[in-house]
Amino acid sequence: MVVSKRLSELMKDSSWIRAMFEEGLKLKERYGEENVFDFTLGNPVTEPPCELKREIVRIVSSGMKGLHRYMPNNGYEDVRREIAKLYRESTGLPFTEDHIIMTVGAAGGMNVILKSILDPYDEVIVPSPFFIEFKFYIDNHGGVMRLVDTKEDFHLDLEAIEKAINEKTKAIIINSPHNPTGVVYNKNELIGLANILRERRERKGQRIFIISDEAYRKLIYDNIEFPDLFRIYEDTVVVMSHSKDLSLAGERIGYIAISPLIEGAQALIGAAVFANRTLGFINAPALMQRVVKKFQKNSVDINEYQKRRDAIYTILLEAGIETIKPNGAFYIFPKSPIPDDVEFVRHLQKHHILAVPGSGFGKSGHFRLAYCVDLEMIERSRPYFIRAMEALRR
Repeated sequence: MVVSKRLSELMKDSSWIRAMFEEGLKLKERYGEENVFDFTLGNPVTEPPCELKREIVRIVSSGMKGLHRYMPNNGYEDVRREIAKLYRESTGLPFTEDHIIMTVGAAGGMNVILKSILDPYDEVIVPSPFFIEFKFYIDNHGGVMRLVDTKEDFHLDLEAIEKAINEKTKAIIINSPHNPTGVVYNKNELIGLANILRERRERKGQRIFIISDEAYRKLIYDNIEFPDLFRIYEDTVVVMSHSKDLSLAGERIGYIAISPLIEGAQALIGAAVFANRTLGFINAPALMQRVVKKFQKNSVDINEYQKRRDAIYTILLEAGIETIKPNGAFYIFPKSPIPDDVEFVRHLQKHHILAVPGSGFGKSGHFRLAYCVDLEMIERSRPYFIRAMEALRR
């Protein structure tokens, strides 16, 4: 057999997102791109800030020597120093450049930190629904994913999490603002989670890390507060990406921030730098590191995403589709009007609407729409959603 048995098994569970995206390509070929409404992929159509584009041009044309050479595996010191300064200001904790490791996006950062902490068969708790790639990242490093259902409103079920913890639990992955639901976890539930983990450490001597995927942390609406986990729980590691907040998805630039309150933080930092190299990333892209240094407090226009959120939410309600209004990211996770979410997504395809079934995120009976598309396309989709629901009722 050419492909390993293990990988063959994993590929069977591979991403519904890509599968539906490819289905969409066929539909667009048949009906024309303007007649198909593709909400499958979290690939922002919003352009990066103009100032950032100018910064790219300035750096590339500056004549700077060594611009494209290797640097330390954890990234340029001045870039890391700038990010650490931001965390010092926001948390009051003694962050230095050593606590920051530049990575190949959040995906690279997640693999690096999991490689650094997991031994074979260690368990990682993941609230469901969840971003499907987490399963593969955990498996990459010998870990076992342990799914725990969230509440009806997709917020953390602390009682269920506490029951899922055992002697093999090494970490819990928190993703807020959340993909696929757009939920932003509130301070009280995160404090509750921290108390559970802290009590476990005091009673059993067991350390459990919170790995916080914060790729969407700047995409928050309605003045919702984003709680800072660094100030809530000591054993916190944040994985950050600029794919969404600066619309640089294809540039693969992000970082890991390791709390200075972690006991043995220097050992974890050393392991993460080593893993960054030996996993084959070597270092984050040189040019993009230099570019994002000046844009740590910037983001794309949040109001534009909020307009899109409001538009798709209104259309769904008008069509008679039940959904929770998201407070962040650029996803919405409505209930499927029929129990079989895959069948419903196929039904939407007949009406030229491309969505992803909730089964692909570990939560059947729902479907995901990514609204990081043109507002005009969202508005044009309105009669198609209404007709799809009318046809379903008939």
